[in-house]
Amino acid sequence: MFPPTAPLAALIGWLSLGFLSADWTTGNRVEEEGEGPQNDQGTPHPKKPPHIIFILTDDQGYNDIGYHNPSIRTPTLDRLAAEGVRLENYYVQPICTPSRSQLLTGRYQIHTGLQHSIIRPRQPSCLPPHLSTLPQRLQQAGYATHMLGKWHLGFYRKACLPTRKGFDTFFGSLTGSVDYYSYGSCDGPGLCGYDLHDNEGVAWGQQGRYSTLLYTQRARKILEAHDPASRPLFLLLSLQAVHTPLQPPKSYIYPYRHMFNVARRKYAAMVSTVDEAVHNITYALRKLGYYRNSVIVFSTDNGAQPFTGGSNWPLRGRKGTYWEGGVRGVAFVHSPLLKRRRRVSKALLHITDWYPTLLGLAGGNVSQSEVLDGFDVWPTLSEGKPSPRHEILHNIDPLHTPHSPRSHTLTFDTAPKGTQRQGGRLNTTKPTKKKKKRKKKKPPKRPAKPVPRPGGRSRDARGSRQPPRKHKSKILGGSKARRYPLLRDSPDEQNHLTSGGTESGSLQGSRPRRPPRTRSKIHPRSRATGHHYQGDTQPGPTPATSHNNTNDTPVTGQPPGATATPQWSQHIFDTNVQAAIRVGDWKLLTGDPGHGDWVPPQMLSSLPGPWWTLERTSTSSSSSSSSKAAGRKNVWLFNISGDPYERWDQSAQRPDVVTALLERLAFYNRTAVPVFFPPDDPRADPALHGGAWVPWVEEDEGRGVEEEQELYRGVYKQRRRKKEKTMMKQKQMSKLNSYVLKLNNQLTSSLV
Repeated sequence: MFPPTAPLAALIGWLSLGFLSADWTTGNRVEEEGEGPQNDQGTPHPKKPPHIIFILTDDQGYNDIGYHNPSIRTPTLDRLAAEGVRLENYYVQPICTPSRSQLLTGRYQIHTGLQHSIIRPRQPSCLPPHLSTLPQRLQQAGYATHMLGKWHLGFYRKACLPTRKGFDTFFGSLTGSVDYYSYGSCDGPGLCGYDLHDNEGVAWGQQGRYSTLLYTQRARKILEAHDPASRPLFLLLSLQAVHTPLQPPKSYIYPYRHMFNVARRKYAAMVSTVDEAVHNITYALRKLGYYRNSVIVFSTDNGAQPFTGGSNWPLRGRKGTYWEGGVRGVAFVHSPLLKRRRRVSKALLHITDWYPTLLGLAGGNVSQSEVLDGFDVWPTLSEGKPSPRHEILHNIDPLHTPHSPRSHTLTFDTAPKGTQRQGGRLNTTKPTKKKKKRKKKKPPKRPAKPVPRPGGRSRDARGSRQPPRKHKSKILGGSKARRYPLLRDSPDEQNHLTSGGTESGSLQGSRPRRPPRTRSKIHPRSRATGHHYQGDTQPGPTPATSHNNTNDTPVTGQPPGATATPQWSQHIFDTNVQAAIRVGDWKLLTGDPGHGDWVPPQMLSSLPGPWWTLERTSTSSSSSSSSKAAGRKNVWLFNISGDPYERWDQSAQRPDVVTALLERLAFYNRTAVPVFFPPDDPRADPALHGGAWVPWVEEDEGRGVEEEQELYRGVYKQRRRKKEKTMMKQKQMSKLNSYVLKLNNQLTSSLV
C-alpha cells in the first residue's frame, strides 16, 4: 500500500476536522439558549420544525397498558414510554367528542358549545366554524397534514369534514363506532350505514380488511410518499381501537387464552394490535429518515368501559364519568429532541395543552386574539420544568341536571308566597283549607251492628261512638305524601344535604325521607349567567394551592386546626349541575358525576346490551350500589395527590376548599358559550344516501354553518318546557284522582 501524497493527506485532514466538528452524534442537542423560534413564554424550541406523529387510541383505560399492568402485552409502547417521558398526571375528557374537540381547538368544551354528550351520527352539529384548528395552524406554518382513523366531530355539512378543517388528506370513519371489518356504523336499531371515507368520498370495497391494519398500511404509504427533508409532516393516527365492538383477529387472542373473562381477553388482544401498529409506524419513521427530527405523542381519548373488557383499576369510575377512571389518561412522549428522557413526569397536563405545545414546536406563535385554555408545556416535557398549568376544568354541563318539573335549586331558591314552615320544612299546602275539610268529616250514622273501621274503632254494645281515628285524612295524607312530597327544605337542612354528608351517604342531623328534587338555575340554552350570578362581575379568587402540596392544608389561608361553618352552599354555584374541576391537589365534583364504583379486572361482566347505549348519558347510573349510597349527595371533594383513588370524600371536613373551588366553577361558568346539542335530523338516514353515512345538508341550501346552528337554538329549552307542561297536567290529574278517591271514601263511609 502506497503512502498518500501530501495534498491528499491535507484534504483528508481537513474533511476529518469538518466532519468531527459537526457533532452529528448528539441527535437531541437541537436547542440552544437564545436560538430558535420562541413561544409566547419565551421558551426556546428546536430550530427546525420537527415531524409530529400523534397517535390517539379510543377507550384505552389506565390499566390497559403494559407498564401499568404486566398482563397486557405492549412491548413497543412500554419501550417508547421508557425511553421517553411517561405522563402520570395527564387528563382527558370522559367521552370521545369532547376530547377530540379540545385536542384540535385547545379550548375547553364550555368554549366550543360541546358541553353535553357526544355528536351523534344524525345530529346536525360539528366544530364551530369560527375556531381555527391545530392542523389549520400547522398548515400555515408549512406543514403537510394528514389524518387517519376516527373523526367523530360531526359531518352533516362538507364544511365539517376533516379536509375542510385543516387536513390535506383524510382516510377513516366519520361516526363514533364502526365495525372493524365491514365498516358498518349504527345509530340505533335499523339505522346503519357504511362508514369509511377517502378524503370527501366513500371508500367502497374495503370490507374484510381489519381497520387497525388498514390505517397502519395507509400511514406507511403517506410516510413513503413524503420527503422528510423538504417539508415537516403532521400525522394524526386516530385509531378506533380499542372501542367496541370487540373484534380482534384470532391470532392476537391466543396469547391471552389464560384470561377467564371473554370480553377482557378480546379487549387485551385489541390492545396488542395497537402495539403492533405503533411498532410498524416507528419502524417506518426510522427507515425513511423521520425519526431523528420527530416527536411521537401517544394518548388515549378517555377512560375504559369495564362492561366491554376495559379496566381503569385501581382508579374509580369508568368512561363517561368524571371520576379519575374516566378522565385520567394514558400518555407518553417519545422523541430524540427531549433534553431529559427516560423519566416519569407527574406534572399536571391536559389534552388542551397539545394545541399550543405542538404549534410552538412547529415555529408558530399563538395569536393574542386566540383565547386558548391550553398551555405550552414543552419545557415541562423536554426539560422537566414545573408545569404552567395549576388547574383543569373538566366540564360544566348545564343540560345534565335532575329532570323533574318539581325540581328546584337548593342554594338559590326562595320560598314562594303563601308557604309556611312546618317542622323545619317549607310546606306549600294550606292548612286552613285542611281544617275546613276536617270540620266536614262526620262519623257514619245508625250502624246496625258493630262495624270494624280501618284504622279506627267500632261502636260498643251500648251504641255509643268512640272517637274514631282520622283514617280518611291518613289515606289522603299518605297519598299526598307519595305523590306530592314537600318541595322545599329549610336552609339548615339544605346545608346538611350539601355539606354534612360522607361518601357513604350518611349525613349529620335530620334528613328527609325522600331525596330533594332540584332544578338547575343555569339556563340550558343560554350563557350560564343565571340570576344568582347577577351583580357578581368579578371573577372568583383563585385558591392558593401549591401543586406539590400533598397534605390537607387549607387553600384559602385558614389555619389547619380552625373549624369552619359550611357557607359554600349560598349564592356561589348550582351544585346540582354536573361539573368537575381540579385545582392544585384538590378535585371537586358536583351534580351527578356518574358511575362511581371501583371495578377490578377479574370481576368484569359480559357485554350488557347494544353498544350504542354505552355512550349515552343517563341518570340511571344512580342504580349502582355506590350511587345509591350517595344518592343525596351533590358535592364531592378529594385530595388527588394524597388520595388518587378517590376513597376519602373531604367535602364536609374542608368547606373552605369547597367554597374556593365553587368560586372557580362560577368564574368559568360566566365565560361559557351556549350549549349546542340539536335533535336528530331524519335526512341523515343512510338509506337516503346509497347506504352510507355522508353529509346530508347541501352547501347551496342558502344557510351557512353558523346560520344552521342558530336554527336549533332553544330547541331543548322548548322540549323541556313542553315536558314540564305535560308533567303539570299529570299533576293536575293526580289531584283530580285524589279528590275522586276522597269523595269515594266519604260515600262508602256513608253507605256503611
